[in-house]
Amino acid sequence: MTDTPAPPAPPPAHRDGAGTGSTNTPETAHAGEGHPDGTAPPWRRVLWAAMLGNAVEWYDNALYGILAVVMSRTFFPEGDATVALISTYLGLILSYAIRPVGGTLMGRVADLKGHKFVLTVTISLMSVGTVAIGLLPAYSAIGIAAPLLLALCRLVQGLGASAEYTVASNFLLEHGPRHRRNYLSGWSVGSTSLGPLIASVLAYLLIVTLPGAAFDAWGWRLLFLLAAPLSLVTLYIRRHTTEAPEYRRALEEARNSGTEQAPFTEAVRGHWRDMLRAIGLGAGQRVGSFMIQSYFVTALVQNGIGEDRALLAAILTYVVGAPAAVWGGRCADRYGGRRLLVWGYGVFVLFTVPTFLAIESGSFVLAFLAVVVFTVLNNIVGAPLTTAYVMSFPAHVRGTAAALNYNVGTTLLGGTAPLLATWLVGRTGTEVSFGWYMAAVCLVSALVAAFALPKSIDEAREAAGRTPGETRHPRPATGTEKK
Repeated sequence: MTDTPAPPAPPPAHRDGAGTGSTNTPETAHAGEGHPDGTAPPWRRVLWAAMLGNAVEWYDNALYGILAVVMSRTFFPEGDATVALISTYLGLILSYAIRPVGGTLMGRVADLKGHKFVLTVTISLMSVGTVAIGLLPAYSAIGIAAPLLLALCRLVQGLGASAEYTVASNFLLEHGPRHRRNYLSGWSVGSTSLGPLIASVLAYLLIVTLPGAAFDAWGWRLLFLLAAPLSLVTLYIRRHTTEAPEYRRALEEARNSGTEQAPFTEAVRGHWRDMLRAIGLGAGQRVGSFMIQSYFVTALVQNGIGEDRALLAAILTYVVGAPAAVWGGRCADRYGGRRLLVWGYGVFVLFTVPTFLAIESGSFVLAFLAVVVFTVLNNIVGAPLTTAYVMSFPAHVRGTAAALNYNVGTTLLGGTAPLLATWLVGRTGTEVSFGWYMAAVCLVSALVAAFALPKSIDEAREAAGRTPGETRHPRPATGTEKK
């Protein structure tokens, strides 16, 4: 098998539900076994259910960043354009400010009621919040109520998205083979590029086909309304999925135990160190993701590159982002997550400042190449990070702990990145100021990867007894392996 990303389908070795190859090792038994009724796990459906939900979440985030300038003119009073743009980015931060609370609530529900129920709720809330933005009256029509309603829509969308990524990733990893967790995480990370790719392509087509006045007046609204059909398809698929057999048994045992379940309390008291490690580990990638999806288009436009070419650059970054994430997952499973993260973040530290220098150079070619390389680096490290977000915690508190650590890190570091970049550029007059900030954040993540990496990232690989360069498949169990 080559390192070229495979299509989103179950590994061939699991078609008959018999484990990996001709063996049924402890590391892979649960992933390859069928359901209690003898049928095979619904691999395709689970994979698409996770990927499409991520696409809906990031479709809205990307639209909000791509259309930030247009929306600032629509929903805020005329005057200082910088103040209006910062106010628009505050809406992005607001949707993330609710996420730690929403993630804790949704994660707790996932631990008590199951992943399928929560994933149905999250996709419904996200679609309502996104579509409603496309229907909001402008500031010129209803005054101060316009930005207030915009904030409310962002809150609803943020509440739905608060547990979407971690619960969907958990759902996927529990159905998949343990020795390929990072590879599956790579598909989850890659799917976050699907939504922005769709948003960028549609926005580009409308910008180049509609007159500027028409796009500003009503054309941009179509992009938010188009979230509805994508959400309905995702909802249909999720309603026809099932929980993994192991997870169903854990839920049954918890319900029959007769003791009150308190996953939030246990997660905070018993696993706060692991949550802090996961937040620090993902800090650089969280900042990078939001720069790609919510700031780069604005920065390119403000540095003299037209909206159409800026959107074209954004489209191509999303095209390379998905295969980079899947390839990173393959590398993490084969060579180790620690090695990938340390080297990936190390290169990131060196590359951030040159990226922002290229953006403000005014050269489309330099800026485009820099943003593409930036995106590849950011997505390569995403797979082992997702594995850490989810698998660092025991199953009975995993929904709560994963959602909490992911959303706290995303809100404090990722959600504030576009606003901080705008403020720093306004204060210093140069894009490079934010580049130094991000380099420092990536250095922190590299140090965590080197000295405090959560064991979950490489535990399946180590349990299989593999070493760098060996085949991805685990060796047959002999019964003498060290537990």
